[in-house]
Amino acid sequence: MFNENPIKRRKTRQVMVGNVPVGGDAPIAVQSMTNTETCDVKATVGQIRQLEDAGVDIVRVSVPSMEAAKAFAEIRKQAKVPLIADIHFDYKIALAVADYGVDCLRINPGNIGKEARVKEVVAAAKDKNIPIRIGVNAGSLEKDLQRKYGEPTPDALVESAMRHIDILDRLDFQNYKLSLKASNVFMTVAAYRIISGQIDQPLHLGVTEAGVFRSGTVKSSIALGALLMEGIGDTIRISLAADPVEEVKVGFDILKSLQLRKKGVNIIACPSCSRQNFDVIKVVNALEARLEDVKESLDVAVIGCIVNGPGEAKEADVGLAGGTPANLAYLNGEKSHKIDNENLLDELERMAREKVAMIQKEAKNEENLIVRGPG
Repeated sequence: MFNENPIKRRKTRQVMVGNVPVGGDAPIAVQSMTNTETCDVKATVGQIRQLEDAGVDIVRVSVPSMEAAKAFAEIRKQAKVPLIADIHFDYKIALAVADYGVDCLRINPGNIGKEARVKEVVAAAKDKNIPIRIGVNAGSLEKDLQRKYGEPTPDALVESAMRHIDILDRLDFQNYKLSLKASNVFMTVAAYRIISGQIDQPLHLGVTEAGVFRSGTVKSSIALGALLMEGIGDTIRISLAADPVEEVKVGFDILKSLQLRKKGVNIIACPSCSRQNFDVIKVVNALEARLEDVKESLDVAVIGCIVNGPGEAKEADVGLAGGTPANLAYLNGEKSHKIDNENLLDELERMAREKVAMIQKEAKNEENLIVRGPG
């Protein structure tokens, strides 16, 4: 398989969000955000667990009030993944969640108020080694920048970001990451390109208010794909008006397509045509649903006919080439056996899970070898 990846990632500092490294040579982290009422601890924890099951690396939780901060304290106790508290305006909320064990603060220093208040927040972050994410959005630019530029522009986003950065620089605080988000693809890409040449802190990528599932996925894929291919970006969030679990799935799919992360099953499937020897679309949709729990990296090719089938199937970990009178299965690039249409789905799942078991066994053997040593 052609595996050459020309992407050379931008060199950045590394910050730790809980136990997840962001920046440097760490894998690009996938984030999402809860959309439950934070004060409803049960619902919020339930959604976080769904995100954890989907493989999320980091979860952001909105904390708009002191009541929500108290709820956050209980949520933090029950969540396994690192949590970011999203805070605006009230610096006392930031101080509270810092005491409650937050893993990162998402603030804009400029809207916290007087610099003395920002200084208190930064002092708490320093004391507890909590990173800060500066989050600049096109929809909430400072009024003077709106007057200066007339409308949101990439330069306006960057100028806003640099103001916030200057505050942290004056307070000798470098433990931060940055995002500059717009709902416009071109503005988002341009802003990140500009800022990436001016700072070496990690960048959090996203298209804000990207839209509903399909159109939001397309916009995010175009913008983030362009930046990631240039080596820009250390952590991502796909902002969809949809179930947050879908944000995680799309995020990993983008990274998998660029060979930047390998996590879960990558299904290669033909769009189907009259040459197909079975219902490809029905089979791959059912197979994807059955294998959603798999976290190991696995390529599964399902091709409906003999034109492209053998070539694609032998390049995958598990492959299937449609044929008459029976379909031909491949395992690790080699022909394995024939499968009739009636047993197609069950047999593909069996092969995939057996391959996963082999991957897990090999990983465990390697781990034991490292622990025990070669002797």
